[in-house]
Formats: sequence, structure tokens, C-alpha cells
Amino acid sequence: MRLTNVAHLRLPFGRLLGYDVTVGRPGRPLPVSFDQRRHVGAGDRAGSWMALSFTLSAPVPSDALAAAWLAVIARHGTLRSIFSPGEDGEPRLHEVEIFPGDWVEHPIAPGQAVNDALRDVLDHACPPYSRPSHRLCVLETAAGPTVVVAADHSHVDMWSMLVIARDLLTALAAVQDGRAPSLPPAPAFAEHTRALRDRPSAPAEVHHRWAEVLAASGDVMPRFPLSLGAATLQHERVEVRDVLDVDDSAAFSAQARDDGVSTLALVVAAMTDVTRELAGTPLRAVFPVHSRYDATWNDSVGWFITNSVLESTDPDPRASAEAVKEAVRMGSWPLEDVLRPWGGMPEAPGMFAISWLDLRRLPVRVDATGLEAQYVGATIRTDGVMLWFILDEAGLHLRCRYPDTPEARQHVGTWLDTLVAHLQSRARESVGGRLRLDDRVYRVQRAGRADVPALVALLSDDEIGRTREGAEMARYEEAYDAIARDSAHYLAVVRAEDDRIIGTMQLTIIPGLSRGGTARLQIEGVRVAASERSHGVGTAMLEWAHDHGRHRGATLVQVTTDRARERAQAFYARLGYDSSHVGFKRAL
Repeated sequence: MRLTNVAHLRLPFGRLLGYDVTVGRPGRPLPVSFDQRRHVGAGDRAGSWMALSFTLSAPVPSDALAAAWLAVIARHGTLRSIFSPGEDGEPRLHEVEIFPGDWVEHPIAPGQAVNDALRDVLDHACPPYSRPSHRLCVLETAAGPTVVVAADHSHVDMWSMLVIARDLLTALAAVQDGRAPSLPPAPAFAEHTRALRDRPSAPAEVHHRWAEVLAASGDVMPRFPLSLGAATLQHERVEVRDVLDVDDSAAFSAQARDDGVSTLALVVAAMTDVTRELAGTPLRAVFPVHSRYDATWNDSVGWFITNSVLESTDPDPRASAEAVKEAVRMGSWPLEDVLRPWGGMPEAPGMFAISWLDLRRLPVRVDATGLEAQYVGATIRTDGVMLWFILDEAGLHLRCRYPDTPEARQHVGTWLDTLVAHLQSRARESVGGRLRLDDRVYRVQRAGRADVPALVALLSDDEIGRTREGAEMARYEEAYDAIARDSAHYLAVVRAEDDRIIGTMQLTIIPGLSRGGTARLQIEGVRVAASERSHGVGTAMLEWAHDHGRHRGATLVQVTTDRARERAQAFYARLGYDSSHVGFKRAL
């Protein structure tokens, strides 16, 4: 899923509408979490919200969308709560009833970008003390509506935004089907706040480790290790980068598995290496961790994020993995108690935070690609560096926000450039792209257009291919172009140490409804050069193909071969393939 900023958000032009709910009087008081108190206590301000946008394929009646949105609000208690400033300066949180309201059109001024108009609406509707501090907006276009749901960060996190989108789509489907848009109840975030308060205090060793890391940072939360210029709030600069595509991400994950660590730990190892190279210091950063400590809260909406600190001194992957585990442990205790010696979270200009979200592992899923879903951040002024990583089916992406000063542009930009180059290099050199057979090493990679003649030669080099292949090279190149345009296909080449192409196969991921929605890996055109046959290359290629399919969600692999290829049939049988089906072909 794309992680972007409202200034960079891709929006079509259309009518911008917002839904104004009706809010009742404040009801019973609710507990305020440590992080909510810190966030809301900073006062009303623009840009404290987060949002998610997605596009529907057909127009939707506004009353149906409103009914679905009210069902979402009814399910999630935090969307039925409001903050108000207390007489002692501490924020208070109260339940409220929320009733139907009206759609209003937000004008887009002549020459004004749609992004700017949307930002103005959300900045006005979603500061911490708004009643409520969330907003449903719709951009109506001829192609269909783009829906934007935003809320002040005190009520939501990224996981929560996925829950909201999923629940809104579920409720909308019910309304459009003529059913009541009721959603099952979910535990309220206020219950989670109470549960955290009842947890025991952190043990002494946790207090001691927090003190050590903060002392190494000057008794404040960790700061970016290079100069950012003036230590005052500045206009932000936001960079959005696609770090690893789906292939490089698979190779990088394979390297992590080979190292015995998580993908996150391997990224932390890279950041540790880059920080030591450029700043000569360990990697120290604020490290947000989620507090959904059991499945009870998986379908709830709230700010289930608290902060820890990460200190990684050694770029060895296993050492970095231990640093990540330590940071998670340090963030697993009530922070109010841990940070009491500092009078709360000791923030300072230049604070450096690293956030990680693997969407593939969340129990909440939406069709992000089909919906063109995007996480959207607000535009703010900042004096620190915030780095978000998102890992999804398309690969690894990052967004970085930092002060727009000459020093920060140079230092953060260089740090990011070096990190991305390091990650990409690690992916290219990964074990995920290598086949090892005894003392020989082969490389597997996507075929390039210049490889087509060599692949055609491989396809032609057998008793059947000699008569079946032989079209003009332009026909093969056109076919290559069609394959390369669709990421579901992987036309593989296998290269020997001297860079000769000695093997090929075409892998295709086929989604399906049968077998409970099983995705299949289809393997076609497996060929090994005559000089390399009977040495285990084909077996290694198929094992690599199986890993390729697993990484992309396939749970079944299928392959076809000509009846005349008896050796090929025996080869597939040895690898566990069962000839349980009969295949048919006919010319068109």
C-alpha cells in the first residue's frame, strides 16, 4: 500500500463532499492513555491527523455511504469520544452519542489543487479537540468516488485505518444489498487503556536499560545522528520511496531467513551499518511498538501504539535481531511509570523515530491494489526525522519526513540514499537469487529483453522444440514484452558463473476461487542447457520456483509437459508431483 503525504496524494478532480454528523453532549468520562495525554495535551493544531483513501469502482448513493459510516462509528467506541481541556491543563475524554447529519460540499477555489482543498478540510475537522475529531470525505468523479477517512492520531493508528476501511466497505455492501449495516461490537480502546493501567510496573532491569539508552542520547529521546540545521520547527520535506520491488523483497526476505532473523532485523542491520559509516555512532531511535498484546484488540480502533527506544550497535543481523527484541520488551510496559524520572517523555529537537508495518502479517486485510488504497499523512512543521517502512505484497516502501533545511536535505538525504543502496545491494546479492550445487553457484533473475534469443535457443534445443519453435525473433520479443508488463509472470533466466544463460522457466501466479480461494503457481517452459543436464540444476530451479510461489501466496503448484517427454514426467514425479489430472489443449 502506498504511504504518502496529503501534498503528494494522487487525487482526481471532482466535487469534494464531507459528512457532518450530529454530536450529543459529553457523557461519562473515559480514561486517557499516556500517549493520548502527550499528544492531545499539546493543544489544538492542524496536521495532527492521519487518513486513508481508497477508490470505489462505481458511484455510491450518498445516503448509503452515510449509513455505512454511522455503522462504523457505532462499532468503535473511540469514534464516539471527544477530548476537552481540563481546568488543570490536562485533557479530558468523554463518551458522546453521534447521530446522523448532513453532507456538505467543500468548495475548491479556482486554481486550487484538490489536495490543498482536502488538507484544509481535514486540518479544520480533525484537530485533537474537535467534536468529533474525525471526518468522512468523498471526492465524486464520473469514474466513481474516492473515499477519504481521517481522524486525529489520538484515536487511530495505521492498523486502525485498515479496520475502519474494511468495516466501512462491509457496512456499505450490506446497505447496498438492502440489509441493515450492523457490525458486531468490538472492544473499545478505553477498555485497553484501563487494562494497561492494571498491568504491573516494569522490572528494574527495564528501568535501567531505558536510563542507559536515554543517557547515551543526552537524557532525551534519541535524535538523528547528523545535523539537521536550526533546532526549531521548520517546513517539512517528505520523501516517498519504493525501496524493494516484489522480486527484490522476496530475495531480501530469503536472506533474512538464511541469517535466521526477521526482515525487520535485517533492515535494522542495514540502518546500523549506514549510521556507523556516516555518523560513527550506534543506531539509536525512538521505536514505536504496537500494544495489541493479544487477539482481543485485533478488530478494535484506537491508538494501540506506544514508544520504545532502539539501540543497535552491531550490524551483524543476529545482533540487530536481539536489539529489536530488546526494544519490543522495553516498550511492553506502561510508559508513564517508566518515564516518570524524566517527567514524561523527554522530547527534544531532532528526535529520530523509525516505524515498521508489515501489512502481509496483519489479521486485517483489504484489497489495497484494487481499491488504490493509500495511507495519507498530514502536512506539518517539524524539527525531527520520522521514518515509516511499509512491507506489502508489492515490496518494501518508505516515507521519511524531516525539516526542510539545507543541512537536513544533505544529511538525511545522504543517509536515505546510502540505506536504500545498501538494502538493494543486499537483495541483489541475497541467497534468494542463488542456486548452490556442490561447489558451483548459479544466479536466478528476471529475463531482460536482450536475453530473448538465448531463451529461444534453449526452448528449441530438444526433439520437440526443434519443430515447434522457429518464429521470427520479433514475435518472441513481442511475447516477452507482454510477459514483462504483468508482474504476475516471472520469466526466469539461470546464469552460470561466467554469465552464460543455462536455464529458463516461466512462473505465473494464478489467483482462483476454487479450493477455498487457492492461488496457484503455474510453471511452464522449464529448460536446462544440454551441457548442464543431469547435474541437479533442474531440481534446484524447481525448488527455487516453489519458494517464489510461496512468497506470493500460492499454496498449490502445477506444471504440464508433453506426453512424449517421458524423462520430464519421471523428473516431476521424483519431485513429488502427482499426475492426478488430465489436461487438454486445442489450437485457436
